[in-house]
Amino acid sequence: MTDKKLLESLSRLGLPLMETSEDLDVSRTLAEVVKSRDARLWEGFPVVLVNAARDYRFDYVQVYNNLASDEEKSDFHRLLLLSLALYDSAHLSFSWMNRLKERFTDEEKAQLKFLRSALARDELFDFGGMQFHPARLKGVFELYFQQEAGRSRQQKERYEDLSLEYALSQVFSPKQKELFRKKLDGLPLSKTEKEYYSRTVKKKVVALANAELHRLAQKLMEY
Repeated sequence: MTDKKLLESLSRLGLPLMETSEDLDVSRTLAEVVKSRDARLWEGFPVVLVNAARDYRFDYVQVYNNLASDEEKSDFHRLLLLSLALYDSAHLSFSWMNRLKERFTDEEKAQLKFLRSALARDELFDFGGMQFHPARLKGVFELYFQQEAGRSRQQKERYEDLSLEYALSQVFSPKQKELFRKKLDGLPLSKTEKEYYSRTVKKKVVALANAELHRLAQKLMEY
């Protein structure tokens, strides 16, 4: 996988570096992050993993099979442990994560405990020959959730805008809808527009503002 393709794939798994419309091989992308031994990408691995598991069904075996050397496979397992420790520190729990933990050896459980402690202390620590700073790990992870929240708000706002546009179109003609919005936004109306607004649009607005009419309409929606 080329560097460009890797960055494009990562953008679709929670690291918004670039946009892409090409098909995404999740297992291969995760494996490429492991192979990179790039500190920045390794810090973002927990974000990529949680996004892959949520949207694309993270498959441990498939990622493992994309790694050739024992060193790469060990790095992958270390990054998994680091990710799980970070999720624990954020009080997050996932079914796939719990299934992995059930298979952990005593040594792996001890490593997980060490990582949780290191994250709690917020002190630089070494793991698998790579140094990690808890503040940076947590910062990347928190940024992802902030961006997710922002996207959710934008989606909700877009839906509300479309819903309002549809509702207005059911009541007003295109010209009436235009005058409705101009009046709402406090924009000046020409003499002809003012007359048309008063004669036609205002009557509909008054009807829509009637609380009893609104109550009856809501009641009809229940049938």
